[in-house]
Amino acid sequence: MLRRQSSRESAARTYARSLPIVPVRARGLTIEGADGRRYLDCLSGAGSLALGHNHPVVLEAIRGVLDSGAPLHVLDLATPVKDAFTSELFATLPPGLADSARIQFCGPAGTDAVEAALKLVRTATGRDGLLAFSGAYHGMTAGALAVSGGAHSARVTRLPYPQDYRCPFGTGGEQGARLAARWTESLLDDPKSGVSTPAGMIVEPVQGEGGVIPAPDGWLRRMREITADRGIPLIADEVQTGVGRTGAFWAVEHSGVVPDVMVLSKAIGGSLPLAVIVYREELDTWRPGAHAGTFRGNQLAMAAGTATLKYVRENGLAERAAQLGERMTAQLRGLGDEYERIGDVRGRGLMIGVEFVDPGVGRDGAGAGDGTGDGGGGDGSVDGGPIEDGRPIQDGGSVEDGARPHPADPVLAAAVQRECLRRGLIVELGGRHAGVVRLLPPLTISDEQAEAVLDRLADAVAAADAAIQRPHRGSTKQ
Repeated sequence: MLRRQSSRESAARTYARSLPIVPVRARGLTIEGADGRRYLDCLSGAGSLALGHNHPVVLEAIRGVLDSGAPLHVLDLATPVKDAFTSELFATLPPGLADSARIQFCGPAGTDAVEAALKLVRTATGRDGLLAFSGAYHGMTAGALAVSGGAHSARVTRLPYPQDYRCPFGTGGEQGARLAARWTESLLDDPKSGVSTPAGMIVEPVQGEGGVIPAPDGWLRRMREITADRGIPLIADEVQTGVGRTGAFWAVEHSGVVPDVMVLSKAIGGSLPLAVIVYREELDTWRPGAHAGTFRGNQLAMAAGTATLKYVRENGLAERAAQLGERMTAQLRGLGDEYERIGDVRGRGLMIGVEFVDPGVGRDGAGAGDGTGDGGGGDGSVDGGPIEDGRPIQDGGSVEDGARPHPADPVLAAAVQRECLRRGLIVELGGRHAGVVRLLPPLTISDEQAEAVLDRLADAVAAADAAIQRPHRGSTKQ
């Protein structure tokens, strides 16, 4: 099967290249391959499986629709299944939005919902430009790609996304977040900046593909203030962060921000394709048919989604993700103390990233930044970082001596991913240079399973380290 896949499918296939397995059965955290091997799945359908594989409540909901004789394909007509899904979804939304919201069912993927959100704000404001952030990822269609990091579009203004480890201003912490916010204000208020008032701003509360980078709460609140004061709709892309993943039902709840538009997909379909946008009613200026799609009435996905949303809400899985994620992150930081090539461990809830770096390249040498403007020492950085009492200030994962962080090591990260797979653990890669190993376990993961995941990852790191013969932190080797 793997040989036939390689000979028949396009060169654009991705997961199949790094994960050469053939899943045949799955339940919860576990996948069984055609070769009989069992794997712990910390990819979870790129974060789609909030309850893991084939959860009983999801299967029961799907069977209920199938056994009822209800139509499976109804375009955007009203059905009892859709009504139940919409009611459950609205019950979970931030109160400031749910009280007067509208919902648009889009095509089946998150990128379709992003496209709908961009069209919505352009229609409502009559403006065209957009504000987006470096390092962002919003999907693979043309409009979604235009607002993702690495793209170039005359209609999109790219803004710095604050982070500690590779701060675009070389400071990290609250100071870096303040500078990022001030930069945004300056662009919008300076009549000579070349940036006119945009149709909207789109932001991920935690950048996933960008390397698992949580937005500072204070900075996100400031983005809400800046956009509200200037009449700019704020779009929160919660495709990967939603449904309890980050330790709150929606990641914007950590900061208390209520966006004008929320983009939702992945976990809201309970493992099946479903995507929607939810937005303030005053933005609902579309004419009938202004945004449509044949497959926006997926009844099985709506039933599975209703069951998932309800289960996460009633069983406190968001709170569980916060607690377990904190413990897992703390243990991984302990692992980072053993290995110099683990540059940073970060995340929120059960959305965790471990960034691998190359300590053989000097922090102050060429290439020490990530080349995107988000790396330490990139354009606009302040060499050496902030100083207090003669010593560098430590913020989050900032570098010990105030210098730039070592460059990312994608080769090592890929080696760790391969070693994980050999030990029966599936993990994802991400980050600016694919140097971040990402963990997205289901919210139903048990304490014992979490320990097994961490044990296998630690073994994989040790094996990859030995294979490339790099010294551990504290070694006497030079």
